[in-house]
Amino acid sequence: MGKGGTLSDSVIKKIVLSYSYVAIWIFLSFTVIVYNKYILDKKMYNWPFPISLTMIHMSFCSTLAFLLIKVFKFVEPVSMSRETYLRSVVPIGALYALSLWLSNSAYIYLSVSFIQMLKALMPVAVYSIGVLLKKEGFKSDIMANMLSISFGVAVAAYGEAKFDVWGVILQLGAVAFEATRLVLIQILLTSKGITLNPITSLYYVAPCCLAFLFIPWIYVEFPVLRDTSSFHFDYAIFGTNSVCAFALNLAVFLLVGKTSALTMNVAGVVKDWLLIAFSWSVIKDTVTPINLFGYGIAFLGVAYYNHAKLQALKANEAQKKVQQADEERGRLLEEREGDGEGKKNEPED
Repeated sequence: MGKGGTLSDSVIKKIVLSYSYVAIWIFLSFTVIVYNKYILDKKMYNWPFPISLTMIHMSFCSTLAFLLIKVFKFVEPVSMSRETYLRSVVPIGALYALSLWLSNSAYIYLSVSFIQMLKALMPVAVYSIGVLLKKEGFKSDIMANMLSISFGVAVAAYGEAKFDVWGVILQLGAVAFEATRLVLIQILLTSKGITLNPITSLYYVAPCCLAFLFIPWIYVEFPVLRDTSSFHFDYAIFGTNSVCAFALNLAVFLLVGKTSALTMNVAGVVKDWLLIAFSWSVIKDTVTPINLFGYGIAFLGVAYYNHAKLQALKANEAQKKVQQADEERGRLLEEREGDGEGKKNEPED
């Protein structure tokens, strides 16, 4: 093959790899959500202990992250002082614990399809909290888009056949805590030049999250588990579930590292529609036309939000390139002027 053929092959290989990363992430994200639903739902595996399940995940992820960083040296650890850890990582770990606890609890009361529809409120929560914490500037056009997403989710909730108020409160609380966590990551870590990939994030955050979950677990779930003499730890179920949860974090690392965060957002939309279809066809959850109509409105709002973010990123990149070109031209001009002055000051023979 000639040079052109080699280039074509490399481009095709890159495209195939990108789609492979997307497919792996969708599969693992899909699997973890459905697996958690299966374990927690009283009509399925019937183990309604979301704090315990989350603690199992965090214990497993903490151990593997430690091995990957300290033993196998697969990922370099981030240099972090004790003060930074206490002031930045601990609050993020507390919010992560609350987010996971509430989101896993929602599976007991709500269908997988309806939970995915409620998750469409994440951009609304992130933007609103960003404005409150002065990380984002208030813009009327963005707020109008946020209201359209909220309206779509409200319509979907109105059409929900098995609406459960407590389940909705849990899921909305999970969205709020997760959105706050994402904003605080930008304020407490990114602004200080600290970047955590999914592995280093688990290494620092998972043990902290586990410690925070231990407090409610002692009072809420431990007494019930202690009195349930029929329960025996199923290593096959909880082991494979934990492996899937950790593999999902690795898939995020691959997907964002090899493609982009925007690709993950788009893949997330595909995953949500697949979960809704799976929930309706396999789990036999009821999905009404009003559900789909409302989620369709929210979906369009989220799609527009992602499009606007992409255009803003492109505009920033273009502006940086213009600034760099101007600085380069200025530097060359100064060099030429310096050379000219040097020649004028040379002594004549």
